[in-house]
Amino acid sequence: MAAAHDEQSGHVIVHGLEGLGLRVVEHLVALGVEVVAIDDGARPGAVQAATALGAEVVPHVDGAGPALDAAGLRDARAVVCLSSSDLGALETALLCRRLRPDMTVIAQIRNPAVARAVQADAGVLVLDVASIASPTIVESCLGEQGHGLRIADEVVQVRTVPAPRDGMLRDLFGEVLTPLSVQRGDESAQPIICPGRDLEVTEGEEVTLVGPADVWDEVVPPAPAAPEPVAGARHRGSEDDEPGPAGAVRRWLTAVRRATDSRLRRAVGALIVLSGLAVVLLLVGYRESDGSRMSLLDAVYFTAETVGTIGYGDFNFREQPWWLRLFAVVLMLSGAVLAALTYALLTNLLVSRRLEESLGHGRVTGLRGHVVVVGLGSVGVSVVESVAATGTPVVVLERDDDNRYLAQARALGARVISGDATLAGTLDLVNLDRARAVAVLTADDLTNLEVALAVRDLLGGREDITIALRLFDKRLAATVRQAFGFTHVRSTDELAAPWFVGAALGLEVLGTFYAGDVPLLHARVQVTPGGGLDGVRLDAVTGRSRVLYVRHRREQAAHRAVRRWTTLLAGDEAFVVGPHEELLALLRQDALSAPAGGD
Repeated sequence: MAAAHDEQSGHVIVHGLEGLGLRVVEHLVALGVEVVAIDDGARPGAVQAATALGAEVVPHVDGAGPALDAAGLRDARAVVCLSSSDLGALETALLCRRLRPDMTVIAQIRNPAVARAVQADAGVLVLDVASIASPTIVESCLGEQGHGLRIADEVVQVRTVPAPRDGMLRDLFGEVLTPLSVQRGDESAQPIICPGRDLEVTEGEEVTLVGPADVWDEVVPPAPAAPEPVAGARHRGSEDDEPGPAGAVRRWLTAVRRATDSRLRRAVGALIVLSGLAVVLLLVGYRESDGSRMSLLDAVYFTAETVGTIGYGDFNFREQPWWLRLFAVVLMLSGAVLAALTYALLTNLLVSRRLEESLGHGRVTGLRGHVVVVGLGSVGVSVVESVAATGTPVVVLERDDDNRYLAQARALGARVISGDATLAGTLDLVNLDRARAVAVLTADDLTNLEVALAVRDLLGGREDITIALRLFDKRLAATVRQAFGFTHVRSTDELAAPWFVGAALGLEVLGTFYAGDVPLLHARVQVTPGGGLDGVRLDAVTGRSRVLYVRHRREQAAHRAVRRWTTLLAGDEAFVVGPHEELLALLRQDALSAPAGGD
C-alpha cells in the first residue's frame, strides 16, 4: 500500500478529523502541502469536508499500524496526531517514532504528566490546545490591558480601543503603534486587517494596535473611572452596590434571604413577633412587689428566659394578674415549639448546605467580582488555574459529577456547582448578577451557544459582565458574533491549528491571539540565503501582514521602526504578525525557495 504513495514524498499525515484536525488539514492544503488524513471516527461530514478540501482520507479500521501504512508513512515528512482521545494520540505518536525515528511527530495530549513524559522520553513534540487558547479567554474575562507579546527583546501589548475622533490612524495613534485591524461601525462589515496608517476612521470605530506599553500610555491615556450611578437609574442587582450603612444592611438582608429557605424565615419571624408581643405586655402589665414597672432590658431578659424555659430564679408570674399568667402559659408553649422548630430548621440548613457543597449542588452567596467557568475540560481547568492565580474568585459550573478535573478545580480554590447551565435555575445558583465574567467552555458548540444566550437573557442586557464564548467552528463563531452581538467569541481550533501546521512544516510560530474579533498569528522569519525573501522589500511581501521588528545580520538589537522600503537580506530575522493563512504562506515561501540540499 505504501508504494501507492511514492509520488507523495513530503506529504503530511493528519491522524484525526475532529474539529482541530480538519482545521489543520485546511491550513496545510491552502499552503499547497499534500495531506493524507486518517479518519478515526470523526463526526458525519468531516470526511467529506476533508476530501472537498483536497486531502486524501484513509480509514482507521485495523489499528494505527495499517492505517499509517495506508497513509504512506514511509514517505511522509511529518505526522500530526490529533485523535479524540489521549490514548489514540499516544499510540499513534509512539508507533510513528518507532517506525520512522527521523520524522517529525506532533501530538495533542491533554494529560500534562503524559505529555511531559512523551516529549522527554519519546522525542514527540507535544502541543497543548488548552495552554495555547486559554490566555486569550482569560484576558477576555479579566479585561486585561491587552495581549502581551515578546517580540525580539521587547514586550509589547495588543489593545483594542475606540477611535477618539475622526481622522487618519497616523494622526490619531502616531508612528510607533502599528494598526492590526479596524472594525467599521457597520457590524456586518468585515474588519480591515493590518491597514495602512493613512486609513481614515470615524469616531468610535474599534481599532486594534500593537506597541510598547509606555507608548500606549502616552498615546491612549487610561480611561477615567466610571462615574457613580445616578440615583434611580439602577440595573438589575445594582441595589447590592449601594454605599453606606443602608447598602450594608441591604446586602446583609439579601445574603440572608438567599442563604435561607422560607420555612426558617417564617419560624424566625413568628418567634420575633411573639417575643415582641411578650415584651410589650410585660412593660404594660408586670408589677414588682413594690409596685414599680419592669424596665425594657428586664422585659427582654424575662421573655428570653420564658421562651428558653430556663427557670424563674429572679422573675416569675406568680403574683401577676390572671391574664398575664395565662399569656405566660401561651408564651412558654408557643415559644418552646417555635424555638425548637427554629433550631431544627437551622441545623437542617447547615447540614444540608455542607452536603450540597460537598456534592456540588450548593448556592454561591457572598461572592462578587468572580468569574463563572461553565464546562470543565482541559481548556476550562486551564482558565480556572490562570484566573485563580490572579486572586480572582472562580465558580465552576459542571454538569458531570464524575468529571476528572473537579478535584483539581477545588484544589485551586474554585467553588464547584453541579447542574445544567442551560437552565435558568442552575445559573441562578452562581450569583450571576454580581459576577465579573462568564466563560462558556463546554465541548459542544450548541451547548455553548445555549448557555451564552441563557446568561444574556438572565442579565437583561447588562454590558458590565463579559460573556466569553468558546466555539470550535470558525465560521459558526463569525456567524454568532454578527447575529447575536457577542463580542468575545473565541475559536480554540483557530488559535491552535497554526501551531501544529508550523511544527509540521518546520516553521517558527511564536503565538496566536485575537485582535478584536480577528485571529492573528505571530511568527519569526529567518531569511535563508537564496530563499524567497532574500533581497525582497517589505512592501512586496507583507500584503495583509505586518513586519514589526527586523534584526539585521550580525546586529544584536532589533529595529522597531520598520519602513516599507526596508530590504530583507540573508541572515536577517523578521518578526511578523498577520492572518494565519497569509503568514504561514509567507513563512513557507522563504523555505520553499531556498536551494535544495540544505538539509
